[in-house]
Amino acid sequence: MTEFPGAVPAIAKALEKRGYDTLTPVQTAMLDPALAEADALVSAQTGSGKTVAFGMAIAPTLLQGSERLERAGKPMALVIAPTRELALQVKRELEWLYELTGAVIASCVGGMDIRSERRALERGAHIIVGTPGRLSDHIRRNALDMSELKVAVLDEADEMLDLGFREDLEFILDSAPKERRTLMFSATVPSAIAKLAKSYQRNAVRVATQAEEKQHLDIEYRALSVAPSDRENAIINVLRFYEAPNAIVFCSTRAAVNHLTARLSNRNFSVVALSGELTQNERTHALQAMRDGRARVCIATDVAARGIDLPGLELVIHADLPTNSDTLLHRSGRTGRAGRKGISALIVPLNARRKAERLLGGAGIAATWARPPSAEDVIQRDDERLLADPVFFEAPPEDAQELVQRLVATHGPEKLAAAFVSLFRSKHTPPEDLFEVNVQADTRKPRERADGGQEFPDSPRVPRGEFGPVVWFSLSVGRKQNAEPRWLIPILCRNGNITKRDIGAIKMQAEQTFVEISAEQADAFMNAIGKDKVLDRGIRVTRVDGTPDLSAPSRPAASRPPRDGDKDSWKAKAPARKREGSDGPAPAAKGNRTGDQDRFAKKGKPYTAKKKNTWPD
Repeated sequence: MTEFPGAVPAIAKALEKRGYDTLTPVQTAMLDPALAEADALVSAQTGSGKTVAFGMAIAPTLLQGSERLERAGKPMALVIAPTRELALQVKRELEWLYELTGAVIASCVGGMDIRSERRALERGAHIIVGTPGRLSDHIRRNALDMSELKVAVLDEADEMLDLGFREDLEFILDSAPKERRTLMFSATVPSAIAKLAKSYQRNAVRVATQAEEKQHLDIEYRALSVAPSDRENAIINVLRFYEAPNAIVFCSTRAAVNHLTARLSNRNFSVVALSGELTQNERTHALQAMRDGRARVCIATDVAARGIDLPGLELVIHADLPTNSDTLLHRSGRTGRAGRKGISALIVPLNARRKAERLLGGAGIAATWARPPSAEDVIQRDDERLLADPVFFEAPPEDAQELVQRLVATHGPEKLAAAFVSLFRSKHTPPEDLFEVNVQADTRKPRERADGGQEFPDSPRVPRGEFGPVVWFSLSVGRKQNAEPRWLIPILCRNGNITKRDIGAIKMQAEQTFVEISAEQADAFMNAIGKDKVLDRGIRVTRVDGTPDLSAPSRPAASRPPRDGDKDSWKAKAPARKREGSDGPAPAAKGNRTGDQDRFAKKGKPYTAKKKNTWPD
């Protein structure tokens, strides 16, 4: 029998039955005798076995030396989780962990039938697992009696505060007996968590495991530089290259989840979506499809995927870069769990390189910078899988021997091999061709700002001698339309399938902008933007013969449309306006310089302008 020092016998038997040989650092730390009846503030990363850890930690408080629990009545333990999926996952983990204790475990989560939950509470339960909002609702309706609660556990406490559950958490904890134990588990311990712990814990023991210092050593981080227009193509190639049993792709918005789900579904990937707009039933079916193998790719937002555990998840793809380093760690923590290896791939457009470097640096991660797998790389990996297919090492079924001999006699070995290759490749979506990009670090020197700080230019300024031959193009926007390189460059790259390195000088005029494009990419650029030659925002592109005359105005002054507040336009407009029913010009409007001078002259008064565009009454 495997020994688990400090664990309650019934819990130790359940761990052995489950196949546990060793415990993770956080699980070992929670079996410390010093924590037997103490409050604890535990920082441990996602995937470190926190559920089993606090399940073992609260067992002595619940069992009080007994082998089994008495008949269920009012709840003795409460576990609060930020999301429905995590709460239901915690419930499943505790069910097998407490199987031999006779514990009754009930869930109270948003999106489920509240009447069924009330009936379960009336029948009695030893442990309640729920989300803050639904638990608060049951307490206010007097359906959840907290009078006999002995221990409360806050799982992913930092995430619950980020999601705005502070008031619900405080209400729940205020409703519980003050003599209870309170365990808080959090990936990070910001000031908000420390303040909450100080308010609701008594002399809490701070537990920081070794896993917190060495985060996700089983995860290989790869930062893949792509052209902005190649982001989705790169995701397709990464999925095809690794062919992971389960993969999760993170997007920043629900709209992005829906778009990418449709794109991958059209490319014959078995894919499901996971976002906040789905009902609980739809989310449950999506996760079950991932667990039983009907789907292999899950497209999700950060909140929807919080805390979920998918078996065999070997690949995490960041389609959109996370907002901060903590989110990067939480996302990546979906893989590399329980000693398994995993890959976390960041899709980094060229214009987001520095953001990615800041995120990785803030998380203390040394990622490998590379290009995404090319179409050739994917095909080569497919060929390797084909040659290593177990079908070649298995004897054919006896009932197929005759057919095998007939096929060889009829078609010959070469045709059979070619047919086998065709069938193998037809089962996989073809890879995408990607643009070549430079994956080296940005070594440009920062330029000085007016306030004394430094910043990097928005567009690459390559010396003319190194840029090579160019072709000038004219864009139908200029200073009057508030055109700026920082938003023109992404539009050019996205619509023209080019990179920032293909763009040279940008010369801004009043109503048009001249842009240098590398001569090697000029024809491809024109073909990519289509026959209408129009970019996003209705910007029209015109190819310029030779070098444009940058000293001439972009439009003759006489043809310039009048601007509001232009005194010349007032002079031009006033004579043309007529009073209704009159053949002559209308009287000058108030504020017209010529009309005011005439009015003062008729009264015999001197005319004096106080300031520009202001006239005396």
